Amino acid sequence: MKSPAPLPSATSSAPSTAVTGNLFAALRAAFPEDLDSCAFECADGEGLRYSWRDLERGTAMLANLLLSLDLPEGSRIAAHCEKSVEALMLYLAVLRAGFVYLPLNPAYQAAELGYFIQDAEPAVLVCAGKNFGWASKLAFMAGVQNVFTLNEDRSGTLLDRAAAMSDQHSPALRRSEDLAAILYTSGTTGRSKGAMLSHGNLLSNALTLKDLWDWQPGDVLIHALPIFHVHGLFVASHGALLNGSRMIWFSKFEPRAVLRRLPEATVFMGVPTLYVRLLAEPGLNLEACRSMRLFISGSAPLLIETFRDWQARSGHTILERYGMSETLMLTSNPCRAADGARIGGTVGPALPGVSLRVRTAEGGDCATGDIGQIEVRGPNVFGGYWRMPEKTREEFTADGWFKTGDVGCVDENGYVKIVGRSKDLVISGGFNVYPAEIEGFLNELPGVAESAVIGVPHPDFGEAVVAVLIAKPGASLDPAAISSTLKSRIAGFKVPKQILLAPELPRNAMGKVQKNLLRQQHAGLFA
Repeated sequence: MKSPAPLPSATSSAPSTAVTGNLFAALRAAFPEDLDSCAFECADGEGLRYSWRDLERGTAMLANLLLSLDLPEGSRIAAHCEKSVEALMLYLAVLRAGFVYLPLNPAYQAAELGYFIQDAEPAVLVCAGKNFGWASKLAFMAGVQNVFTLNEDRSGTLLDRAAAMSDQHSPALRRSEDLAAILYTSGTTGRSKGAMLSHGNLLSNALTLKDLWDWQPGDVLIHALPIFHVHGLFVASHGALLNGSRMIWFSKFEPRAVLRRLPEATVFMGVPTLYVRLLAEPGLNLEACRSMRLFISGSAPLLIETFRDWQARSGHTILERYGMSETLMLTSNPCRAADGARIGGTVGPALPGVSLRVRTAEGGDCATGDIGQIEVRGPNVFGGYWRMPEKTREEFTADGWFKTGDVGCVDENGYVKIVGRSKDLVISGGFNVYPAEIEGFLNELPGVAESAVIGVPHPDFGEAVVAVLIAKPGASLDPAAISSTLKSRIAGFKVPKQILLAPELPRNAMGKVQKNLLRQQHAGLFA
């Protein structure tokens, strides 16, 4: 294996580990004593290895580059580049220097990137070299003073400039309540909002998960998630860094390549789509998973069929958890057997230190098992939306609870079940219909691979329930027969007025079905 020297310079020295509110200081304090041991092994490309010393030096040099720009206090550093170890170093360097990190999906095009630049007003934009022409034009027109490039092959002006910087740097002093990152929500229901996360939000969540998920000496993480989102950037990366664990690093998910590396790892985090793709590989078996300790799923609902198939094929039970950009992780199925069973179709109890309640439409507490609006509070909950004080006030209750927008219930054991998003609720003929409930029945039917239930305008009912189904390979679905079966199982007002067949469902980068697109597509169905 090769060892990179992406940012060459003189000898390095470890920074002061004095306790501050800076998240980077806490992560740095967890580096192993042997700084020359492997921190990252790139599973694709040239198979490079990065040591902890490379990480220490690289983040110091990048932090010094940012500081050399004489940026105002609280400056935002926007990253619109592909996944790489250097891109993660940039994130850590931003924390280290005391600035605010703004991760952006590299798939965003000009109109989308333009909005984020106008709204966040970053002082620095780091983009892929292939996008420099149009991205820099957008940035300079909006008043951004500094634009650098960073490419997947460790080239670009960012690293060129950083190579001349010192590799010695003491992390900036920050309070736990100081802003560390802004994550923009998906914006599926209008203007995308920037969730402001503090150093304390991020560190408290990482420390809780380190204990709850029983991170152990010698754990090795397969990192195959994108790093512009909570799951890959915070949950996965912070978990490994805070444990001093090596990461087997994939720039993109490729199921066969991941399977080949499973015997060397102990922890894997993925979205449901990744598990479905791994299940399609004949090589997934008990032997391939022999060294694994923990499989974690999140960012989208995990079908119970996937949960059971994974148990049968791998011998492991997936741990499903629940979180969001504004709150980081909120609940988790147990990791240790002594703490309880992992129950498919649930996301487990609330994390230690997190309070969760389910409320009625009138503002009262729901009884155990009753469905209502999920509200939360805790040290992990964000401080508000960037430059949206009115929206922030709307999303918090008078007594300080954040309204997640999710609908669900809590059973007698404290396990949370998510029924859907409040914005996905269908009100048909005056009756409330929760799409996830209908999807649960549909997904159990023979030949159905997946379903999405939506509401569309209807002249008589206000909204009509519509189901879009994906057939399993080789299966043939009969909408009329499915409708007849549903009528024998659920109330008539819940049965879809139309059942449509499609080759696939529209998804965002984290695998969530984009129901807003389905609603737009079928809005005129009953016109």
